[in-house]
Amino acid sequence: MDVLIPRWRKSSRSGGNGGSCVEVADNLPGVVLVRDTKDRDGGTLHVSPSSWQSFVDLAKRIGPVG
Repeated sequence: MDVLIPRWRKSSRSGGNGGSCVEVADNLPGVVLVRDTKDRDGGTLHVSPSSWQSFVDLAKRIGPVG
């Protein structure tokens, strides 16, 4: 039996000060997982790959906030 394990990576858009960090696992078929680095046990968002790509595209167009 193959077990798929999320491969988490810190978003390149996360702040470098240890504050607002997001981790993403996009290695699983049909789903992208997103969680808060500071609260890894606090819950995980599950989104479709197309929804995640739409979010990333929008974030790139808007640029940094704050």
